[in-house]
Amino acid sequence: MTNEQQGQARDKIVLAYSGGLDTSIILKWLQTERDYDVVAFTADLGQGDEVEEARVKALNTGAVAAYALDLREEFVRDYVFPMFRSAALYEGYYLLGTSIARPLIAKKMVEIAGEEGAVAVSHGATGKGNDQVRFEMTAYALKPDVVTVAPWREWEFQGRADLEAFAHEHGIPVPTTQKDPWSTDANLLHISYEGGILEDPWAEPPAHMFKLTVSPEEAPNEPEYVEVEFENGDPVAIGGERLTPAALLQRANEIGGRHGVGRVDLVENRFVGMKSRGVYETPGGTLLYHARRAVESLTLDREVLHQRDALSPKYAELIYNGFWFAPEREALQVYIDHVARSVTGTARLKLYKGNCIVVGRRAPRSLYDKDLVSFEAGGDYNQHDAGAFIKLSALRMRVQARVEAKAEQKEPAQV
Repeated sequence: MTNEQQGQARDKIVLAYSGGLDTSIILKWLQTERDYDVVAFTADLGQGDEVEEARVKALNTGAVAAYALDLREEFVRDYVFPMFRSAALYEGYYLLGTSIARPLIAKKMVEIAGEEGAVAVSHGATGKGNDQVRFEMTAYALKPDVVTVAPWREWEFQGRADLEAFAHEHGIPVPTTQKDPWSTDANLLHISYEGGILEDPWAEPPAHMFKLTVSPEEAPNEPEYVEVEFENGDPVAIGGERLTPAALLQRANEIGGRHGVGRVDLVENRFVGMKSRGVYETPGGTLLYHARRAVESLTLDREVLHQRDALSPKYAELIYNGFWFAPEREALQVYIDHVARSVTGTARLKLYKGNCIVVGRRAPRSLYDKDLVSFEAGGDYNQHDAGAFIKLSALRMRVQARVEAKAEQKEPAQV
């Protein structure tokens, strides 16, 4: 007999709730199989109307409370922009749109658990993916004794038929229309697609799948020019208009999306040890990435830039693997933010049929000296000095070559 049947108060659990079939089933499963009162939490990271729809659906499915929090500005200001300062790309392509959202969702989930007096938290991530790691690593970092319930690792459902049977049994609406044969995750930074027909790495994604970008073939036949302004490391204006972080990223999405910018299709290495195929749309992030690199090319010292770029893959890996709140990521952030202080300037981009091309850059404290690089005579640079510079730079290679030549002379002739 459950606590509810005995008239006793039930323990509360906070569920990260999307409103889809899976998390709706999880909500009911936590009630019926684990005897919890479920507090649903939906983070508004830019998904649109589905956030409020999820809140209402959670209450209708039996949640004792349902939160729908607008986190868009916090998401971009405190997570996306700090990540952008690092120029992070996971495995050379992925701008980490899903990865960077998870620590914020998990952080709020833990906070709500504290406010509600909940004894545990739960999520809908599967036992094969990265998100289970990201949610739970964040939860442990913020509340070391947290109890996490991961239904996909615990229940006995074997497939979609079992899930639908459970849904029908408990009055959970099951979509009657054909579901897209892939799964998606959306926020202000991107939309991801994986699973289903995309599990074949040879299969081209269907044209109708994409939501944020037009296909390059259908993009305008005329290029569009856009300017992005940066101050102390962060974008502050686009097209001459100053905007809040979330509004700026949304505007960048609109501009890049209409020119087919920001599509990526890759096979990536999950933290849990398997390869997976992911397709991503990140139009605004792609635009801001290239604009930032353009301003950095003027404002960052060579060795500082190269050192930052050497750290970027590690930083990206930490985010991808769920270590946002780990001390090593926080330590890297201090260095990255220090470097970014000088990134102030403007980049001009040309967008055309899927391409994002840097065509201009300027900065008030630019390290670019036209007199130094000009082929015309003049300036502080004496070309005769280059000879000695080259000779000294080659000294170790010259020594190595001499040693090898002597060794070859002493070797006996081969018969």
